[in-house]
Amino acid sequence: MEFLYEYGLFLAKTITFVVAVIAIIIAIASSAIKQGSKKGELEITDLSEQFKDVEEEISQHLLSKEALKEKEKQDKKTAKEEAKAAKKAGKTDSKDSTELPRLFVVDFNGSIDAKEVSSLREEISAILTVATPSDEVLVRLESGGGMVHGYGLASSQLDRVRQHNIPLTASVDKVAASGGYMMACVANKIVSAPFAIIGSIGVIAQVPNFNKLLKKNNVDFEQFTAGEFKRTVTMFGENTDKGREKFTEELETTHTLFKNFVTAHRPSLDISSVATGEHWFGTQAKDLGLVDELQTSDDYLQTRAKSHKIIQIKYATKKGLAEKLSKAASLSFETLLSKVWQNNRIFPS
Repeated sequence: MEFLYEYGLFLAKTITFVVAVIAIIIAIASSAIKQGSKKGELEITDLSEQFKDVEEEISQHLLSKEALKEKEKQDKKTAKEEAKAAKKAGKTDSKDSTELPRLFVVDFNGSIDAKEVSSLREEISAILTVATPSDEVLVRLESGGGMVHGYGLASSQLDRVRQHNIPLTASVDKVAASGGYMMACVANKIVSAPFAIIGSIGVIAQVPNFNKLLKKNNVDFEQFTAGEFKRTVTMFGENTDKGREKFTEELETTHTLFKNFVTAHRPSLDISSVATGEHWFGTQAKDLGLVDELQTSDDYLQTRAKSHKIIQIKYATKKGLAEKLSKAASLSFETLLSKVWQNNRIFPS
């Protein structure tokens, strides 16, 4: 009997485990189906309400009961006056968001390949469906640059705002260098924190070459191309002076396009003095004309909160397990590159 009891207990545990595994598989499959039908969705946050809630919460703790009652009385009086004015103007809803111009906020934290441009495209498209020239778009930008075509597309997405005659402001709290500055310069106005890294209007390419190592180990490398300059320099072949010359020429062409792009959007810049590939801190960048104001994004938003209804737009995509693992590996690699890059920069003691 004891054997049967133990066997029955073991069987019950096994069945429970199998059922649990099946339930997990079904849940994962269901999630995958949902993700396949809907890749992402817009998240809309009313930052004006958040600022108001914070102010009220702090007031509750700091003001005396008498002062708090007086504040509530004054707020009610102000609300009545606004409702009365709105009624006179023929408005049916005094709390309608169209009373104030809107400030739409989007964040762009760029990676090397600028893959975030897919979300930026959705955010800009959503904003353009409702925004008017009386509104404004603020891009909180952070990027050290990366691939030319990726950041070229990201810049074009921001330029869509300009094409619709909607004021565009770029705010840089940490870094907008190389491709990051390519995006920032599209804006009507660039706001920078004093120690943000700005500029780096240049082009760089690094290609390791293992040809000598292969020869040393008697390994042949063969590459077949059609077109004299289909490949200029390679990692495994023996590079020629002619190939290097052509590769350098391509870099110079890209640099010229970069300089022309910046000049077109900020014509007052002395492009010859700032397109050297150097970077500057915010205070220096303002003196050079690379940015317009020294201010953090937080200060800019708090200032605008008095005159605008502030709305944050974010396009969020749901990622599967494989994508999450891939992103984690990518972030680790980018963190390593960032540390190497930072080790070659000057920092205050």
